[in-house]
Amino acid sequence: MVDNLWWEPAAFQIARATLCSNITASRCATVKCMTPNEERTAAERLPERPLLLFDGDCGFCRFWVARWRGTTRGQVDFAPAQQEASRFPQINEEAWRRSMHLVTPEGAVYRGAEALFRTLAYAPEQRWMLAVYLHMPVARSLSEATYRLVADHRGFFSKITRLAWGRNPAPSSYVLSRWIFLRLLGLVYLIAFLSFRGQVVGLIGAHGILPVSNFLQALQRNFGSESYRLFPTLAWISSSDAALKLLCSMGALFGLLVMLGLATGPALVLGWACYLSLVTVGQDFLSFQWDILLLEVGFLAIFLAPWRPLEPPWRSGTSRVSTTIVWLERWLLFRLMVLSGAVKLLSNDPTWRDHTALGYHYWTQPLPTPVAWYAAQLPDWFQRISVVGVFASELGVPFLIFTPQRFRRVGAGLTVGFQLLIALTGNYCFFNLLTIVLCILLLDDSFFSQWLPTQFVNRLTEGAGSVKHASLFALDGKVIRAALAVLILVISSSEMLGTFKQGGAVPGFARQLVSWQAPFDLANTYGLFAVMTTSRSEIVVEGSNDGQIWQAYDFQYKPGDVARRPPWVAPYQPRLDWQMWFAALGNYQENPWFSNFMIRLLQGTPEVTALLASNPFPNVPPRYVRAVAYDYHFTNFNLRRATGDWWQRERKALYFPEVSLERVQ
Repeated sequence: MVDNLWWEPAAFQIARATLCSNITASRCATVKCMTPNEERTAAERLPERPLLLFDGDCGFCRFWVARWRGTTRGQVDFAPAQQEASRFPQINEEAWRRSMHLVTPEGAVYRGAEALFRTLAYAPEQRWMLAVYLHMPVARSLSEATYRLVADHRGFFSKITRLAWGRNPAPSSYVLSRWIFLRLLGLVYLIAFLSFRGQVVGLIGAHGILPVSNFLQALQRNFGSESYRLFPTLAWISSSDAALKLLCSMGALFGLLVMLGLATGPALVLGWACYLSLVTVGQDFLSFQWDILLLEVGFLAIFLAPWRPLEPPWRSGTSRVSTTIVWLERWLLFRLMVLSGAVKLLSNDPTWRDHTALGYHYWTQPLPTPVAWYAAQLPDWFQRISVVGVFASELGVPFLIFTPQRFRRVGAGLTVGFQLLIALTGNYCFFNLLTIVLCILLLDDSFFSQWLPTQFVNRLTEGAGSVKHASLFALDGKVIRAALAVLILVISSSEMLGTFKQGGAVPGFARQLVSWQAPFDLANTYGLFAVMTTSRSEIVVEGSNDGQIWQAYDFQYKPGDVARRPPWVAPYQPRLDWQMWFAALGNYQENPWFSNFMIRLLQGTPEVTALLASNPFPNVPPRYVRAVAYDYHFTNFNLRRATGDWWQRERKALYFPEVSLERVQ
């Protein structure tokens, strides 16, 4: 036992002489040997439940005790030492004014930081702190020193507490937060599946640009039976056009069920499985960071959701919210933001380092909005200041995620504002919405209860926490969530070390875990626009019947006609338009899908031409096709006033040679 143990019930069973002869001299200094009558009297003083004694005259102490009452959920009693210390004469006034003391029903007495950690350990999600304290000497020494510092300067830290947590001592709860988070996540799923459903046949269908059936056959040739593990997808059952559409439709249905709060847990599992199936076989067209982000968010949400299929949606708050999963989602948001900023610096890109990147970004990004045109006209000094704001938002603000309640709210607000600014100037499908959804879990119920109708809040939170996590994992839920947390932390930390070019520090077992989870995208690395493009090359696809007169194919949303205004298209993602932007960064040999696309145009495949805004050859496909690269740039105010054009362009070179179907074959 520890040094501040005053007595043990075992003394009731052995003779006083035996006890005193077996303890060490140092222990005798802190153990008070008692007569049998004294032992019986002491036993009567022992509390029925753990009892934490604190200085009742200290406002700082009263605030935190009020929070700990909620955290420990009635498993610990709290009492001012002024009222109860007389029951324990071993704890004198000097001792309880200097430190809080925890008295257990077994008769053990703990003080200081250890008393705090042992008290919080009665809340399962807080037990890790006691484990760290007991098994890490450095942590134990640091904890006691910090406790002593705070205890000796309670007035100062009381002001810090009011600033960080306000005056409401109630511990944070996340019933409303989870309710809103899950419904918005269901909306994102719905958008993602419906957005892809209208394009799936033309992109990866049997007659699409990259047919799934060909992809799966190639996997089986190269990986054999291992292909089922390395490429998990329901398309192994069937990869027909009808099956792919069914995957999208079922996924949309599961997203809708999550939005409605019906069978939320099972719907999240099935929705995640459907989206993983599509991402696995989507090839170039489902290789974006927001696709893997949705998979990672959705997987963690499975363990956050209530698992009571027959429970009405307005009663979903009765199951406890796992703070472990809440923090894993926060960790994901932190990684997303910080890595997005870090890669910009690690790439040594000169435009990010000299703060000129945004001077190029608005007109070189894949699908700018009308607001991007105006943003591009802003003066250079404003663009440079904006770059500083980007780095502050991505490298500074995310650290507020790990701060107390009020500061975390500020971080959530700044992150949401940053995402809204991005959405105003660029069409990034559901990425900005999904990032905002993650910010919901930075806010607790006390925030949302200010804005939601009182009757709704009361109905949703009635009996909150009265039902334990009702799930498929009900018996071992805590163990599973703890194991999941360790798994995610090990994998994500290893990937972050790789991003920061410290991959050699990753242990071998961690590398194996990263490799094992890769097909499922349980934890990923992120980072957008590490290198800023400083010019915009656009590919104009043309067809001809005689090789002399060429007619352009118009895409739905990407720049083409210089007079066409940049569109608003998010949260929908036209994936062919997006891939055309990436293809323009290289050549067609580096993008095999582009050659397939040109062949489909020569064949006049209706599933593919349906992805375009117009087909200049509606009846008979052209005899020849080619692709020409143009250099595009936004116009300025004077030029647009004179011509009405949003873009100006200049021909660069032939991107794809003139070919006919006969020559291709």
